[in-house]
Amino acid sequence: MVLATADAFAAHAHSLRAAGRARIVFTNGVFDLLHVGHIRYLEAARALGDALLVGVNTDASVRRLKGPDRPINSEDERAEVIAALRCVDGVCLFAEDRPDALIRAVRPAVHAKGGDYEDPDALPETPLVRALGGEVVILPLVPGRSTTRLVRRLEKNNGG
Repeated sequence: MVLATADAFAAHAHSLRAAGRARIVFTNGVFDLLHVGHIRYLEAARALGDALLVGVNTDASVRRLKGPDRPINSEDERAEVIAALRCVDGVCLFAEDRPDALIRAVRPAVHAKGGDYEDPDALPETPLVRALGGEVVILPLVPGRSTTRLVRRLEKNNGG
């Protein structure tokens, strides 16, 4: 399920809690070229709670974070692909560089992030998550798997 606004995302989180799925996990990312690292990460995040809600960066925010040649896939396509995964209970696009508005809307019990962050205290969202009563969990990355690495390999194979 792809939700259009932070308010709709908050309402979805509320309905999940009302249905007995009280431990909500939130994560966010670009999820441009879906690969096994993404799948394992999202499944591990989902295992931390009763439901997994995912924030997906809009195209504009991806360009600010990753450069003018990204994303490869549009925001609507990326959100739809993530929402189709059985471990994901809802997706919302966000235009900001950080997912603070979605974190406030969802009020997750757990905010999961990938292992490119080693220390939860170094994550900019950690103070907000903790102020809302949640915890931050850093999940390991799958070695050698990243969208940037895939893009470089494709460019190299195509003479780019």
